[in-house]
Amino acid sequence: MGAATGSSAAGRGRHDDHFRTFRGRFGTPTAYGLAILFAGGCTFVALAASGPGADAVNRISIIVVGVLGALVAWRFGAVRAVPGPGGLTVVNYASRRHLDWAEIVTVRFGPSDPWVHLDLADGDVLAVMGIQRADGEYAMDEARRLVALIAELGEAPEPEQR
Repeated sequence: MGAATGSSAAGRGRHDDHFRTFRGRFGTPTAYGLAILFAGGCTFVALAASGPGADAVNRISIIVVGVLGALVAWRFGAVRAVPGPGGLTVVNYASRRHLDWAEIVTVRFGPSDPWVHLDLADGDVLAVMGIQRADGEYAMDEARRLVALIAELGEAPEPEQR
C-alpha cells in the first residue's frame, strides 16, 4: 500500500506517468539498433560488392535478406504493454491482446521467469514480454507498478455483492 501511495503522489502532477508504456529497457533499443544495422549492412554489402556474383539478382537478394532480418529484429523491439483506464494491451512477438483490468487475477515474476506472466480470470496465462528479467531492478519496479495499477483499477465486484 505504501509503494502504491508513493507512486501515486509522484504521479499526481503527471497523469501520463501513471499509464506509461511498459517496455524493455535494454532489449528494445538493442533490437531496433540491430534492425537498422541489418538493413544498412546488407544494403551496403550489396551495393559495394564487385566482381563475379555481383549481378543485380544477387544484390537484390542480399538487400531482401537484410530487410527481412530487420523486420524480425524490429518486431522483437516492438514488445510492450500499454496500460490505460480501460485495461492493458499486451503486444508480444506474434500476438496482441487487450485485457480489461478485472480479467487480470495475479502478476507472477519469479526469479527464473524471463518476463512477467499474468494469470487471467479465464484460466489462461499471458506473458508480458515488455517487462523483462534482463532489465534487473528496473523490471522489478515495473512489475510493482503493474501490480499497483491492477490493484487500483482491476478490482472485480465480489460475488456476494449480487
